[in-house]
Amino acid sequence: MAQPATAEAADADLIHRSLRNPEAFAMVFDRHAPALHRYAARRLGRDSAEDVVSETFLTAFEHRHRYRLGQADARPWLYGIASNVIGKRRRREMARYRAYVRGGVDPVEITGGPVEDEVGTLAVNGPLVAALAGLRTGDRDVLLLVAWAELTYEEVAEALNVPVGTVRSRLNRARKKVRQALEGAEHG
Repeated sequence: MAQPATAEAADADLIHRSLRNPEAFAMVFDRHAPALHRYAARRLGRDSAEDVVSETFLTAFEHRHRYRLGQADARPWLYGIASNVIGKRRRREMARYRAYVRGGVDPVEITGGPVEDEVGTLAVNGPLVAALAGLRTGDRDVLLLVAWAELTYEEVAEALNVPVGTVRSRLNRARKKVRQALEGAEHG
């Protein structure tokens, strides 16, 4: 007899159940979609975030048979998929950063929505946005997965399919470049 899905069920259990009962995957969506949406909105804007979350979960659902069931938490796997989806929209992300640097605020984003405070803070911090835009893609992905998605180094390594040492070096390089950019702006 199938065990009922509960809020306490590990993501791996839900994904495994979804192989026979696809509706079980809905709990994984319910559990992680809001955070993934916030992350994608910070990177690409609210409108694009909807598409990123949809594409992320569609890809996850289609490839759930490949999920490593030894990983109880699906966050790294989902953020890895989301990072790939965002990577396909890299030009849009860079255009968004350039618009913030030029104008300070993206009026489309400051509308009282759930990400207003986060986006507003980013939007008015031109030097930070410029620093993010100046990072290599891999460095920016690592920095934002740690800072915005609050993943551990190990989770970022899993999400991006790179060794933990690579995560550490990319994060160190990104932090150094951002720090230099912010110090330069402060003295400029």
